[in-house]
Amino acid sequence: MTVDSAHAIALARLARWLRTVAQAVGGALFFTLFCVFVIQITARFGFNKPLPWSDELAVILYVWVILWASAFIVPEREQVVFDLVWNSVGRSTRKPMRIIGNLLIGGLALCGIPGSWDYVRFMHREGTSVLGVSFMWVFMPFVFLLAALAVRSAVSIWQSFKGEGLEAELHIQ
Repeated sequence: MTVDSAHAIALARLARWLRTVAQAVGGALFFTLFCVFVIQITARFGFNKPLPWSDELAVILYVWVILWASAFIVPEREQVVFDLVWNSVGRSTRKPMRIIGNLLIGGLALCGIPGSWDYVRFMHREGTSVLGVSFMWVFMPFVFLLAALAVRSAVSIWQSFKGEGLEAELHIQ
């Protein structure tokens, strides 16, 4: 086994472990959202005593579930895309389209990270109205999403140059 193949195996294991952790966190967030939702429904309609904290926590968890899943769980092949132009061109045109598209998406995400991080850090001084959770923690998954978009775009560009990636995975000719 060469050093390069050992590194590739180690990176593949690390990626698999990180994917498992991301899915576990996403599952835990969704399960918690579901439990809060059931508590909210039971309190509101079963006992006619709405709980303000459950509404607020459900909104926070919903934001986290959606942005966490978009950043770390949903693979590229399952993202919603507008592919009318993509499907009308040949494979030789798709490669530069993919590279340019990922440069735009990744570049914009990368440019958005500093301003978003500054805003998220600034919002640490403000809290939600009922639970008092710092808005920094409410908005943090957006920064995660931007970072993940930048990394995913870089990986996608690298795969395009190597002839790997989505088209190879889906066996598109």
